[in-house]
Amino acid sequence: SVKKKRMLRRGLEARGHEVVVLSRHADPARGIVAWDGRSLGPWVDEIDGADAVINLTGRSVNCRYHEANLLEMMSSRVDSARVVGEAIARCERPPAVWLQASTATIYAHHFGPEPHDESGVLGGHEPDVPRYWARSTDIAKSWEAHCLAAETPHTRKVLLRSSYIMSADEDGIFDVLNWLVSWGLGGPVIGGHQMISWIHEHDLVRAILLIIEDERLSGPVNLAAPHPLSQGDAMRVLREARGVSLALPIAHWMAKIGAVWLQTDVELIEKSRCVVSRKLDEAGFDFAYPEWSAAVDELLSRWPIPDAA
Repeated sequence: SVKKKRMLRRGLEARGHEVVVLSRHADPARGIVAWDGRSLGPWVDEIDGADAVINLTGRSVNCRYHEANLLEMMSSRVDSARVVGEAIARCERPPAVWLQASTATIYAHHFGPEPHDESGVLGGHEPDVPRYWARSTDIAKSWEAHCLAAETPHTRKVLLRSSYIMSADEDGIFDVLNWLVSWGLGGPVIGGHQMISWIHEHDLVRAILLIIEDERLSGPVNLAAPHPLSQGDAMRVLREARGVSLALPIAHWMAKIGAVWLQTDVELIEKSRCVVSRKLDEAGFDFAYPEWSAAVDELLSRWPIPDAA
């Protein structure tokens, strides 16, 4: 979420918008206001009169999925959604729109051929996937439910079901993929047939601006480029752009060991996320980077952006 905030602030300010960031680490000189993500406080004044509120708060999913982390993933999301709703309800001049972060992980494990749009089947009951995967979809459903339950009659609500956001930032998803390629590990993982849905950071910002401006958009909106592709194909395109030929395949047992070493969970790469956005398409959104190959070329031209940038 910290990287998403940085990425989104960078994109919005580049377009002339004033952005106030709420964070546990206040820095008034940089427009960063203190909040704890679960209780009301002076930060509510920043929401009163704002054009839009974008809540991205939530513990990173890039972690081991043991019980303590899963509980923190849940509480950090539902607590922040609850208190943002309480803050908006207190505003004399409530924001016109509340964009609440969610995730494309909410959809069922799916290989296609027809991607999930906003009416797609939600996950949690697939018969042939690890049972603990349901925890991720349960977290996403609870996150959205707390937003929708808030009594904010003058504020339009949009649930941002984000796919993998590809930026040139250090330690982002694209950065990790690049290092795997550099180490010769950029081959198919667990067969490479699982689908990857993604969106370029520039299109993310442009889509969010459209959502803020277009009053017809409400409820769930998928943030995903129109052409998801398999993990194997995604890595092949990246290898070709980097000029790297070595590409060792990664078996399931290797992925599980690697996930422990990287302190993450194999679900993040094993689950097939095949998602597109019917709502953005119907609203006339024109992706600047609809194809993975063009997105890769642009991102490589700027990669890596240091963490401090």
